[in-house]
Amino acid sequence: MRDLFSMLGKAKEMQAKLQAMQEEIANMEMEGQAGAGAVKVTLSGKFEMRKLDIDPSLLKADEAEILEDLILAAHNDARVKIEAEMQRKTQEMAAGLPIPPGLKLPF
Repeated sequence: MRDLFSMLGKAKEMQAKLQAMQEEIANMEMEGQAGAGAVKVTLSGKFEMRKLDIDPSLLKADEAEILEDLILAAHNDARVKIEAEMQRKTQEMAAGLPIPPGLKLPF
């Protein structure tokens, strides 16, 4: 019976940690870059674009396709960074908990 109460206590503790981590991730921002920093995109932890910075030298009509590609690359760079940080925080939080291998936390 003690084991059951212990497991329930750990589950509640983990739930509280998970909720705090989700709030922290939602509030973080990551910047992605492309074209050696010519295009920069800042995303929130919810993958919302917060800022777009384009070097003025790229604002030429005949280079619109290049600019579009750079914006997409910068956005994807920021998204990958957020996902890596989410994974790191999840692993950090789950360290030492008796979680079966292969079980993914809600991310």
